[in-house]
Amino acid sequence: MLVRYILPVLAAFAAALPMPALAERVRDLGEFQGVRANQLTGYGVVVGLAGTGDDNLEYLTQAMKGTAGRLGVQLPAGISPGLKNAAAVLVTAELPAFAKPGQRIDVTVSTIGKAKSLRGGALILAPLYGADGQIYAMAQGNLAVGGLGIAARDGSQLTVNVPTVGRIAEGASVERAVATGFDSGEVLRWNLFDADFMTAQRVRDAINARFPQSATIEDGVTLALRLPAGADSRATTMAAIEMLEVTPAETAAKVIVNSRTGTVVINSAVRLSPAAISHGKLVVKIDEKPQVSQPAPFSRGQTAVVPNSQIDAVEKEAKVALFKPGASLSSLVDALNKLGTSPSDLVAILEALKQAGALKAEMVVI
Repeated sequence: MLVRYILPVLAAFAAALPMPALAERVRDLGEFQGVRANQLTGYGVVVGLAGTGDDNLEYLTQAMKGTAGRLGVQLPAGISPGLKNAAAVLVTAELPAFAKPGQRIDVTVSTIGKAKSLRGGALILAPLYGADGQIYAMAQGNLAVGGLGIAARDGSQLTVNVPTVGRIAEGASVERAVATGFDSGEVLRWNLFDADFMTAQRVRDAINARFPQSATIEDGVTLALRLPAGADSRATTMAAIEMLEVTPAETAAKVIVNSRTGTVVINSAVRLSPAAISHGKLVVKIDEKPQVSQPAPFSRGQTAVVPNSQIDAVEKEAKVALFKPGASLSSLVDALNKLGTSPSDLVAILEALKQAGALKAEMVVI
């Protein structure tokens, strides 16, 4: 079902058009290649739960035996300890660029079994691995859980937020640094967040105006930068480049339709060719009022139901809107408002304009 009141909202936006493009910093348009965060993942065990753990799951039992063995406690063979106060978890974290050994990072802990809550639990020392299989951090600490789960004996339950996910602020220490190569590579690449040749050209021109002949375009996303060697001088140059102001190119004309929520967004680059739109509705109403026919007293007749149908057709007055060449979003919204278009018909009209070749925009359904 389409969200109501879309057209008034679009009209409010259209009232502010056209708007001149604003200059943005280079750091807001893209990022240097290799200077990024890396994802870490690990497997661990949370203990100290108040009976809300996994309760004797096989993989948790094996993990606890391994943990006990590292601490010098050997469990007898064939013994499966009851572990309602422990839970098997996955530990995830993000290793920032240039993180050095000894620095602390936040970790997120999530259950992978039948545990009902991690509230009050503590994570036992767990290694965090990178995509290359190497250990980059070690995590341990008490969990902060924002959710709450309560269950009564009669089976009724109450859950607030998500009690099976917790977080440990600065819960992991970095053990290995990730080499970025930003200080030694001959060419340092800078990538746009969104591919656009015009924006790439303007960024190149802005960089070369400040640092002559240092930037070249490789494609619609990437610029190759030849910067002075050495961490100190290169970092200074990178900082200056990031703060340069560039006016990005106007975005491509798009109409975005969210089929799940009914949201329709039309950007300011949408233009219309000459076209006329006629919009009207035919409403057909069928009213069934069956009547019961009773026979005369002492007759041999039978009671019967006689159908009685009333059909009424009403066609609302149709209006025609004419668009002149190069009509903008403002003209489109004004015309649709005059036609009395409901939100449920907006997408159909836009699709018809697109099929007629009058809507100069890409329609994207998400």
